[in-house]
Amino acid sequence: MTRAITAGLDGTEESLAALDWAAREAVRRGLPLRVLHAWHHAEKLAGDRDTQRGWAEQGVAEAVRQVAGRHPELTVGVDVVEEGAVEALGRAARDAEMLVLGSRGHGRVVGFLLGSVGQHVIAEAARPVVLVRAGDRAALEAAGREVVVGQHGDAEDSADALRFAFEAAAARGATVRAVRAWSLPPVFAYSPGSLRLLDEAGGLEPYEKQALADALRPWRERFPEVPVAEQVEMGSAAQVLLSLVGRAQLMVVGRRARRTAVGARIGSVAHGVLHHADCPVAVVPHT
Repeated sequence: MTRAITAGLDGTEESLAALDWAAREAVRRGLPLRVLHAWHHAEKLAGDRDTQRGWAEQGVAEAVRQVAGRHPELTVGVDVVEEGAVEALGRAARDAEMLVLGSRGHGRVVGFLLGSVGQHVIAEAARPVVLVRAGDRAALEAAGREVVVGQHGDAEDSADALRFAFEAAAARGATVRAVRAWSLPPVFAYSPGSLRLLDEAGGLEPYEKQALADALRPWRERFPEVPVAEQVEMGSAAQVLLSLVGRAQLMVVGRRARRTAVGARIGSVAHGVLHHADCPVAVVPHT
């Protein structure tokens, strides 16, 4: 089954940028584009249910007309549903190659990501979710900008994020920059004897570099045409990744959903990058 790239459209500037990004990605990958708009009848607004649905359909049709004009080779499907955003987006994500949403970031995330809606969708989605800022444009995908991906744990832990990054880079003709951030375990931070043994062994960095190389090996073999830059750096993973935003046309992070008393939550690295990165960010679930 051919999966479509699905763009959530809510009429905001951010969601229109997400629609443009999704259209370009669909063209690059030779996939269809699906545009989803979820709405509900607002009794406080003028017009009955049919009238309001007509307004929603007209707005979506105009946005689709414009994107189809820019990409006449693209197959576009449209769904306008009277349903809650969480339910509609969650269902769409199950069947999509990826779900693309607009995001303001830099503090509270709004639009389709208002409050718990976006967090719930990202945390529960079985497929990658890409967040796009209003200022995103096609020119930022050129000029040598890289696909930056965070790698952590062993090869299996980051396999899904690395696959997504290599596929995206192959479609763009871009370089993958694989980043592994590390820090001293507490035993080394507080034990002078352990620090001496660590120094005699040459430090932890060689082990971190080997772990990154091992995780990348199968993807280098599968995508030999994709240039790869390896970066191992001591520090917070979110901070290290955010320091590379200026050279990224796309940033890819993996995520494992955590459940708490107030619902599903994404990890701190994905949370930090989503809120502060200017470039599009793909959050890839670990399967």
